[in-house]
Amino acid sequence: SSRVLWTLAVTQFPFQLMDPGRIKRIRGIAYSTRISPQMANRMVDPARALLNNLLPDVYIYTDHFRGAESGLSPGYALSLVAETTTGSLMSAESTAEPGVLPEDVGLMAAKLLCEEVEKGGFVDTVNQWLVILFMALSPEDVSKVRIGKLSEYSVNLLRAIQQFFGVTFKLTPDHETKSVILSCLGSGYKNIAKKVT
Repeated sequence: SSRVLWTLAVTQFPFQLMDPGRIKRIRGIAYSTRISPQMANRMVDPARALLNNLLPDVYIYTDHFRGAESGLSPGYALSLVAETTTGSLMSAESTAEPGVLPEDVGLMAAKLLCEEVEKGGFVDTVNQWLVILFMALSPEDVSKVRIGKLSEYSVNLLRAIQQFFGVTFKLTPDHETKSVILSCLGSGYKNIAKKVT
């Protein structure tokens, strides 16, 4: 028997995420469950065909689950992540619907990733809310982030943050890069339930 003890020191600090950088590599995983393992390979080919036109460093791995670990539902999907020269990560995922071919799933994931890159932000659309929340909860200092088009969920979150924490964000459109710069003064939130030693 073995035991793993993991501790994590959470430190809050304001951040400046302004330069998204250039895409340097793309990684992905095509996974399938309770169907032919060939389905994952069929998703990879069209995705690589599109992405290799943009850069050569594209690796998409395949994984197939079978037996008891695969659950009860058959299916397949492709997840892609693009990493930039400044450490920004942008992701996209496409999941098979009934009657959709694996080639279409792979192509859709690649197109979604290209759309995220084209938006020009430091953070992809799916993860905007997380960065916005961290900015609002950071110490009382200015945090800035460049994002692409604001999602509807992020707009609603900005309203909720203003209502609950009293933090107002300044939105500055950057017409040159077609992105938006969000900045705010953090609320200085501290966990009062945390034991102090």
